[in-house]
Amino acid sequence: MGADTDAVDASTTNRPDSAAFVREVTANQRRLYAFILSLVRTPADADDVLQETNLVLWQKSAEFAMGTNFIAWAFRIARFQVMAFRKRQRRSKEAFDDDLIDLLATEAEERLDEDDARRTALRGCLKKLRPDQAALVAERYEPGGCVNDMARRAGKSPKALSEQLARVRAALLKCVTRTIEAEARP
Repeated sequence: MGADTDAVDASTTNRPDSAAFVREVTANQRRLYAFILSLVRTPADADDVLQETNLVLWQKSAEFAMGTNFIAWAFRIARFQVMAFRKRQRRSKEAFDDDLIDLLATEAEERLDEDDARRTALRGCLKKLRPDQAALVAERYEPGGCVNDMARRAGKSPKALSEQLARVRAALLKCVTRTIEAEARP
């Protein structure tokens, strides 16, 4: 191995919670990408900034305290990476104004709390489903879940299974909405 590889290996072994940190980064890639994409113009730019953000996250991983709000910390780093990206792209007429970037980033961070509340409500509502309904939802949304295959295994038509899923989704939406409204009441 070369000197660069040895340095990376040494820094990795000095991080006691590196596996937990990698799980946090991995679990939040979609949210980070969506946040970054809301601040840049193209998916290709968002890919570039996400890579830079991931690198900085790893470099600063020792500064993150596990158990605190990872996504807020990561969004802050991503915001700085977007600003650095914008500085490099200043000559482009398509670049966003810094004030607009700040406004968009602030709004995205505010939506984070709302999204977290909806996710928490959804988890609670999923637990309230009958076992057969919960299994149906889990099977449909696991990787590779396909209504046609599920219908064949259940001995139903794809249309009948889709209608059953639609009823469960409607019940979940109603439950999530009621839960959020109940929590918003003083």
